[in-house]
Amino acid sequence: MKKVIISLLVLGIFSLTACTSQATPPPAPVITQIVTQVVTQIVPPTATPMPEPTVEPEPALPGLWQLYEDYLKSAKYVDLTHPFEPVQAVWPGFGNAKFKPAVAGQKIEGYVEVGEEFTYEKHGFVATAYELLTDQYGTQLDPPAHWDNLGATISDIPATYAIRPLVVINISDKVAQDEGYHLQVQDILDWESRYGQIPEGSVVMVRSDWYKKWADLERFNQKPFPGVSLDALKFLHLERKILFHGHEPLDTDTTPTLEGEYWLMHNHFAQAEGVANLDQVPEAGALIIIGFAKPKGGTGGYARYIAVCPPDWQFGVSILEMPGAPLPTQTAPLVRDENGVLRPSP
Repeated sequence: MKKVIISLLVLGIFSLTACTSQATPPPAPVITQIVTQVVTQIVPPTATPMPEPTVEPEPALPGLWQLYEDYLKSAKYVDLTHPFEPVQAVWPGFGNAKFKPAVAGQKIEGYVEVGEEFTYEKHGFVATAYELLTDQYGTQLDPPAHWDNLGATISDIPATYAIRPLVVINISDKVAQDEGYHLQVQDILDWESRYGQIPEGSVVMVRSDWYKKWADLERFNQKPFPGVSLDALKFLHLERKILFHGHEPLDTDTTPTLEGEYWLMHNHFAQAEGVANLDQVPEAGALIIIGFAKPKGGTGGYARYIAVCPPDWQFGVSILEMPGAPLPTQTAPLVRDENGVLRPSP
């Protein structure tokens, strides 16, 4: 309809021009101006669309920081470690550790005398002295030097041990029926039928739930207790090429010669002992962080094992939930108990 009106207007203008004296025709610009004004009033100019705002993508964080931000920050962390203390289970051939206040080894004029205990009140800090009768104590990492005079010591363990895939093979139901049950090759194959082949270089933890007896000092080390068979150890290391395995008791097996531990150490494999909380981590899909003390030439490592589980896992705590800085305060001021351990005062 608008096109018809415009055509009629233009036709009228040209007709008017034709009737005008040929000596004085209206200038062409005047006609163009009239047409433009009429058309503009009838058909408003189309508005130019505004460009969509450009959303710049978030810049990627450098290196592995993006991995931390995307995955590790929201993952659930589960501690697999017993805190060690003076009164706890220990292999029968070793003695228990002793804790006591640290004292000054030399005099600092006007501040502390030789042999004086450091206190919060006088010195502003305290420290603890430990008498450790063995490095095979609590949750630990055994290097081959524990049994082999040519084996790697704890200070030889490479930094590449730090983080690995975690496999948890659950034999707790069988141990509930037979406390002396030892992991068999078939248990490993059953795990693989559910989750696929064990990843090369992974850490395989054997869940028995024996750690729940940790506080029962008399029972924890008594036979029968669960273990890992020699055939299972050979399969894991020679066929699946794992980094090391771990178990909840303080011995690999209950054979008279400790044949499993002997084979491991003399074939230059490490192992973890005294592991806890394996019932709180998934059987597949988690990682394990491995930390340990590094005494030069040590034959055992006071270890810290932490499972890193998927964010939707039911156990553990994430960095988002517990950033770690600042740390929580005690429920009451710390005092030493009869064994020298600092605990919140009753």
